[in-house]
Amino acid sequence: MKLKYAYYTGCAAKGVCPELDQATQAVARALDIELIELTAASCCGAGVIGELEYDTQLAMNARNLAMAEQLGLNMMTICGTCQGVISRANVALQHTATRDRINQGLIGNGGIYKGTTGVLHLLWVLVKEFGLARLEQAVTHPLTGLRVGPFYGCYILRPSEYLGFDDPYNPRSLEGVIRALGAEPVDYSGRTKCCGFPIVLENESNAMKMVGAHLLEAKGNGADCLVTPCPLCHMNLDLYQGKAEQEMHRKIGLPILHLPQLVGLALGLGPEALGLRRNMVDAMQLAADVGAT
Repeated sequence: MKLKYAYYTGCAAKGVCPELDQATQAVARALDIELIELTAASCCGAGVIGELEYDTQLAMNARNLAMAEQLGLNMMTICGTCQGVISRANVALQHTATRDRINQGLIGNGGIYKGTTGVLHLLWVLVKEFGLARLEQAVTHPLTGLRVGPFYGCYILRPSEYLGFDDPYNPRSLEGVIRALGAEPVDYSGRTKCCGFPIVLENESNAMKMVGAHLLEAKGNGADCLVTPCPLCHMNLDLYQGKAEQEMHRKIGLPILHLPQLVGLALGLGPEALGLRRNMVDAMQLAADVGAT
């Protein structure tokens, strides 16, 4: 059966990282995955709103999930943070009293949440529903010789009781995708640690030290680039890499790819189709090295 999802982009892919949405849609077309975008969806709250107004964040996500339910589809996310926040809300809303309380505020504002839809990140779709064997067969331009450091970020792994897809401390899903694309995953301790994004506005120096430490460790272990399923991690690792270099007093120059950008290269999609020119750390030479045109 053809895979079809209610597509939740989140905020970053419509704002600071439009290349993530662009690359996702290009990869979905190449793999014949149908995406129905939830154009009226709101922000998930990113965990921030919930710290002050927990019910407000639950209501926001109940409304978003209700839109997917109305389509009769599971929701697909492309942001690790959105995945974590929405998954947590989806679990909390399974409790009848909580669901009834939140639904009272949804009447007339986007439908009633019933608790019938699942939430899957693109990474999970590729590994579990599309399948790694099928993905490997779809590869037309194997990324042979490319050494890729996976960077999971926090929300797609933890708290594991709300996610339950991968080992929160020793995940293997990104490594599986990297291998299916013909590349070699690079092991380093920072792959499951925080990127520093949550504290960048409060303590930029410490956040940049975290970024620098992860990047230098991965590069020291032979990584040609990093790949991440979270645009907030991507922003910290890519957009702020220059500041991390200043903090560490060292040049790093490590390209950071969104997950669908890496997949797209192996599917033979060119840099323009994948929005690679928008990446702050130059990824064009990397694309040329793997034969992307």
